[in-house]
Formats: sequence, structure tokens, C-alpha cells
Amino acid sequence: MFKGQSVLPAVKGMKEFERVLSTSHHYFVVLEIHLSNIAAMKKKARHSEKKMILHADLIQGLKGDRAAAEFLCQVIKPAGLISTRGDVLRVAKKNGVLAIQRVFLLDTLAIETSNQLAKTIKPDVIELLPGVIPPYITRVKDKIGKPVIAGGLIETSDDVQAALKAGAEAVTTSKSELW
Repeated sequence: MFKGQSVLPAVKGMKEFERVLSTSHHYFVVLEIHLSNIAAMKKKARHSEKKMILHADLIQGLKGDRAAAEFLCQVIKPAGLISTRGDVLRVAKKNGVLAIQRVFLLDTLAIETSNQLAKTIKPDVIELLPGVIPPYITRVKDKIGKPVIAGGLIETSDDVQAALKAGAEAVTTSKSELW
């Protein structure tokens, strides 16, 4: 799915973005970024043959709604959009952009609510947070039947390996030493 890439660098600004451009990673995730930086980021990423996955809910200056998702898909044209919002994921799917549903493992109710949304939306990928709970990676992957990426609190190579062993397709991490 991610060209065999098991770690997806997650950047929180232009400095980290510049750093990821010099890595061998093909895909990367943009967590927090200001709207004014997205066009420049898009241009540099394409020039470096990198694929951006944008966290639509965390772009400063852009509301995480249907109109924002349309803008991102049609103007920025990322490889994927991450969101907890059904409308954003629907727009991503409609535009042929990888739809990644972010799921927080808070409690049983949150998991069930996320499962229901996944049945309705049919995202391409589920992102589980925190990603350091391997048994839930297996459970969610089996129950929803979609590829899973793990993120949040991934701080060591052991965390990465545990998530991958539990069935995660890849792991997102902002820890640059794990890139």
C-alpha cells in the first residue's frame, strides 16, 4: 500500500518537512501545518517525488469540513487525507484520494462508534491511536477488514516492530530518529 514503507514520517512544520525531503521515504504525513504553507509544501514534495498524506483536521486556518476536503483534494491533490470526520473521508473517496479514518482507542464506546463510521464510510485505511496497543491493532483489522496504520506514542523501534507484528501496514511517528 505504501510501496513497502513501514514507517511514515509525521511532520509538524516546515523544518521537519524539509528534513523528510532528504530521506528515502516515499510517503509522509503532515500533521500540523499552517494553510499558507501547503502550496509550497505541495510543490517541493512533488519535485522530490514524495507523496503527502494530510491530516485534514489539523490544518491551521482551514476548517475540517466538506468544503475544506474538496479544496484539499482538488487543489492540493494529496495522496491521502486523514480525518475523524465522515464528510471529509467521503470527499476523499469521491476524489480518488486515500481516505484514512483516524480512530482513538479511548474506550469500548469510542471503538464501537468508530466501527459504525467505518462500516458506513468504508475508508481505505484505519489509523489507530495510540499505536502502542498491539492487541487492538489485530482486533480492529479483523473486525473492520481494512488495512491499519498505527500512530501515537510510537517512540522506540520496539514500538514500531510490535505494531507491525500485530498486523499494522505501517506506523506513523514524529520521532525523526525512527524515520
